[in-house]
Amino acid sequence: MLIVDDHEVVRHGLRFVLDQEDGVEVVGDCASGERALAVIPVLRPDVVLLDMVMPGLDGLAVLRRLNDAPEAGRPAVIVLTSFLDDDRVVRAVRLGALSYLPKTTAVDRVVEAVRAAAVGGSVLEPGVAALLVERVRRGDPRRPLDLLTPREREVLAELARGRSNSEISRALRMGRETVKTHVSSILAKLGLSDRTQAAIFGLQQGLVPLDEALDG
Repeated sequence: MLIVDDHEVVRHGLRFVLDQEDGVEVVGDCASGERALAVIPVLRPDVVLLDMVMPGLDGLAVLRRLNDAPEAGRPAVIVLTSFLDDDRVVRAVRLGALSYLPKTTAVDRVVEAVRAAAVGGSVLEPGVAALLVERVRRGDPRRPLDLLTPREREVLAELARGRSNSEISRALRMGRETVKTHVSSILAKLGLSDRTQAAIFGLQQGLVPLDEALDG
């Protein structure tokens, strides 16, 4: 993974902590969005921990540039920031950020987000999730789907078919723990309390035909 933050103490602290975690390899760190965009094609990190507010190119600008890159070369992005602003949160998620964490987030939660991002999942703090839900409620009723990654939409479609985690694991060829991570992310992003609500939402959004869901 790559750490991008203009504060040296934050970068070094995060690198020290993450380097201690089994299965997590920090391939580099940098202090600007410009530098991040230069080294990502070279280092090819699976996950980028990205500061939102930096001189020059900020986190949103970096996300926009990454979206222009080939899909195979685009890392998963976790936003770590001192600013909790609803417009910024929604814009970052729509640009592809998987998790949006305040810098006050506990270290173990950051580690959890890194591991989740590596398999396409999200970790959202309650305050961030609440902002997303409120913004979605004020907007277009079809807009919530924009908050989900393509893989999360596939999992949501399987939930709408009434499939269990084991069945989803087989259908989408992913591990059961990865399925659980995606389901948790879907519930958090959509402000839903359980998989039944998620299944109903998936049907309402037309992800699968009703007769197909009934057959499942």
